[in-house]
Amino acid sequence: MTGRERVLAAIKGAATDRVPIALWRHFPQRDQKAETLAQAHIAFQKQWGWDFLKVTPASGYYGDDWGLRAGYKPNPEGVRHVTDRPIKKAAHWAHLKVLDVTGGVYGRELHALRLIREALPADLILSTIFSPLSIARTLAGDQALVRYLRENPEDLHTGLEIITDVTARFAAESLAAGADGVFFATQCATTPYLTVEEYEEFGRPYDLRVLDAASEAAVRLLHIHGMDIMFDTLTDYPVDVIHWHDRRTPPTLAEARNRFSGCLAGGLHEWETLLKGSPGEIAAQVRDAVSQTEGRGHIVAAGCVIPVDTSEDRLRAAREAVEPA
Repeated sequence: MTGRERVLAAIKGAATDRVPIALWRHFPQRDQKAETLAQAHIAFQKQWGWDFLKVTPASGYYGDDWGLRAGYKPNPEGVRHVTDRPIKKAAHWAHLKVLDVTGGVYGRELHALRLIREALPADLILSTIFSPLSIARTLAGDQALVRYLRENPEDLHTGLEIITDVTARFAAESLAAGADGVFFATQCATTPYLTVEEYEEFGRPYDLRVLDAASEAAVRLLHIHGMDIMFDTLTDYPVDVIHWHDRRTPPTLAEARNRFSGCLAGGLHEWETLLKGSPGEIAAQVRDAVSQTEGRGHIVAAGCVIPVDTSEDRLRAAREAVEPA
């Protein structure tokens, strides 16, 4: 089977010749130009042959055209350091521009997708799309967003409408640029951060509009980022795959099998096992993950981006662990 066939079969819960696997990472500094971002992903995919390629732009890329300022300081995740945020008071939400996603940084990401598709015509490619509330969090700051949500809800809703319109159009344009599907990430569906009721009001309706814009996608993957996630709250989303930090926060893959009828992605602890473990320990964790799902409806993955300094022998151990003995 090809990687595409393997993933699409896993989504249906059908038999595969082996469990699919995909790992992804940031490419700091190379992610500032479409050409170098594309080159980095193409080389990464050709070297490892992941069953899908998740295209990972610069962290916070979606905020740059709205005035987010960020630069790179070396760190294990390869993310940018934010130096200035555009939302400094409640009135600023209404001043967000309705962006043309074919230009600016959004346009840069679309160009990268086209270059990757041209170089990898057969591979299954996912474009990274963030939930509107997650974008709002980056534009305002972690605690500032909570304050606006609780003290200035109408202003925040105004901003979320603008953000959702732009994000939905970017999702649709990503598919037109060559992506097969979307990797839809929410960073706010955690109970230490918000209540379930707050997410239902400020997260869900906007999430669903973006996912609807990607309704023609071959794959819609939901990434629930963080600890103590609202897993059961989001299992009715129109997605094919749910992915979370299963080695760091409940539920386990085995527990999730009874709580979501679609495909599960996970199994590897990126900070402990993949970064620090021996090849044998990595292979054992992959085998344990596969045993939890009986190898059906499962894509082996780390909980999020892998550390940028993960060694090749450890990546090789993960990649080879899914191959038949």
